[in-house]
Amino acid sequence: MEQKLLKTGNSLAVTVPADFVKILGLKPGSTVHVRVDRVKNSLMITFPGSGQLSLLPSTKPKT
Repeated sequence: MEQKLLKTGNSLAVTVPADFVKILGLKPGSTVHVRVDRVKNSLMITFPGSGQLSLLPSTKPKT
C-alpha cells in the first residue's frame, strides 16, 4: 500500500486508511508508537491497545 505524505504545519503526516481505523478502533488523539530503522530506511508504526493488523494479504482461501 502506498500513502502520500501531507504537509501539516512544519511537519509531514501520513494518513491511516479508514479500513484500518475501523478495524483497530482508532480515534483522533489515539497514541501510536513509531520506531525508525535507519538500516532498512523504514518506519514501524504500532497501535498500542489494539490488535496489530497485518498489512500482508491473507493467504487463506475464501469460502
